[in-house]
Amino acid sequence: MEQWEKAYDKWQSFPHLEPSLKNELANMKDNTTALEDAFYKELTFGTGGMRGILGPGINRMNIYTVRKAVNGLANYLQVNCVNVKDRGVAVSYDSRHMSQEFALETAKVLGAYGIKAYVFDSLHPTPLLSFAVRYLGTAAGVMITASHNPPEYNGFKVYNEDGGQITPAEAEAIIGFINEMKNELTVPIVERKQLEEQELLNWIGEEVDNAYLAQLKQISRLSDQEQQVKKDLQIVFTALHGTSYDLVLKGLAQLNFSNVAVVKEQAEPDPEFSTVASPNPEEHQAFTMAIEQGKMVNADILIGTDPDADRLGVAVKDSTGEYTILTGNQFGSLVLDYILSHSDKALLTNARMLKTIVTTEMGSAIANAYGVETIDTLTGFKYIGEKIRQFDTTGETFIFGFEESYGYLIGSFARDKDAVQAALMACEMAYFWKKQGLTLLDALDVLYEKHGFYLEGLSQLTLQGKEGAAQIKAIMDDVRKTPLTEIAGLNVLQVEDYLSGERTIINKNHNVEKIELPKENVVKYILEHDSWVCLRPSGTEPKIKCYYGVCEKSREASEERLASLKSTMEAVMERK
Repeated sequence: MEQWEKAYDKWQSFPHLEPSLKNELANMKDNTTALEDAFYKELTFGTGGMRGILGPGINRMNIYTVRKAVNGLANYLQVNCVNVKDRGVAVSYDSRHMSQEFALETAKVLGAYGIKAYVFDSLHPTPLLSFAVRYLGTAAGVMITASHNPPEYNGFKVYNEDGGQITPAEAEAIIGFINEMKNELTVPIVERKQLEEQELLNWIGEEVDNAYLAQLKQISRLSDQEQQVKKDLQIVFTALHGTSYDLVLKGLAQLNFSNVAVVKEQAEPDPEFSTVASPNPEEHQAFTMAIEQGKMVNADILIGTDPDADRLGVAVKDSTGEYTILTGNQFGSLVLDYILSHSDKALLTNARMLKTIVTTEMGSAIANAYGVETIDTLTGFKYIGEKIRQFDTTGETFIFGFEESYGYLIGSFARDKDAVQAALMACEMAYFWKKQGLTLLDALDVLYEKHGFYLEGLSQLTLQGKEGAAQIKAIMDDVRKTPLTEIAGLNVLQVEDYLSGERTIINKNHNVEKIELPKENVVKYILEHDSWVCLRPSGTEPKIKCYYGVCEKSREASEERLASLKSTMEAVMERK
């Protein structure tokens, strides 16, 4: 009997298996391929927590895999944090299938250890969970979400006591405790009624929302007088069936942005995300309804958040009257320039801008123009949050953080990317430029003319299941064994291997430098002409991603260079 068959047999013979999971297993009994995929390995837990398809099995999201993860977290907290039982754990959840149930399961396992759970009484954005951890002073936080994944997914994200996503070292320690529980089906729990009677389950109401909104108002660069003025800006907003509706509207109202048209069909939470192919604002189809409504009301700006409201998409009208969706790199660059141009110069000396290694170098150019230091982190906002935590002790000042995948943070009262903050800043910037007769696209052109035509791109290759994982590994192994020396006619100047932690300078001596960042399965090529390419397997999806960046003196030259890099690297990825 193979290992997966043993795991399957344990589940199907368990007398108290949850009825819906039992029925799903019965329906799968003749599908060997599906059963093997559900049981051939345990769902991976990493620095992003765990994320997977809902269903029965150890490689699926269900009450038992969630309980096992919480059990490991509870044991980790008791060893590594002080006063855990009273401080407790904050828990939030989004609009997905089983999200509320998984949040309650989290409280039930924590309660078995006498650890209090503070659970939001309704669905809430991820950045509110981050804020709640800090506001309530809990020992950790848990967010039930699969972000913008398809409807059949859900996930479990863990936050440390600073409100940031757990670091690799913290994740490794938690994994050790998770693995101590050999049978996910027998994790101890306490039922809801008993938890409430013993005050181990506490419901979070409006207090945290109100405290967050008070902080949210402080990120504005408008004067107190300007904040009181009714704004001449027509906004269209879509929550894409997620969690942001109330907080975005309340945040905008605080600054007197009253002309907000909501895409009503997408305002209600819907775990099927029935009006979009994907609830991801990075994908243009998610803006179809917002664009239609924008044309109807002659909107100046369209804003859309993903289901757990940690990513924001923005679209603005171009010179032809059509709406152009900004990339994450473009919007982040605009926000950075706006913040720095509206900051006291004396405060910028010690300021730090944070971005990831695959985020536009225009950010560095803008920061440098204002005398602000740029610090690069690995991909993932957890690393930006970790850096902000370090600033609390070093005395450096966090000014802005962003990543190309539509993640931004302005005020560090949250320690994860925050689409609510970004939505307010998008509208404030649009209002600021509109008063000068310009759009955000016009403002972007000003940045290009000043700093160069920085353009970026991304290719993704989806490789599902066990075979897909092997293919992704083969691609990464190949680029390490036989490193590329030129890409699309550009010589490679440096090879940065973040798994070995080494940067190789391509010269006659091939000098090697140490990379002072955590180890991660990423290879980046620095090329001639301010170009670069980076290969990285996704940490949350069955994909390998290739990022590109170029900078030429004209848009046309940059677009040509980018297309050449893209076609070359897609061939590299697909040859496996």
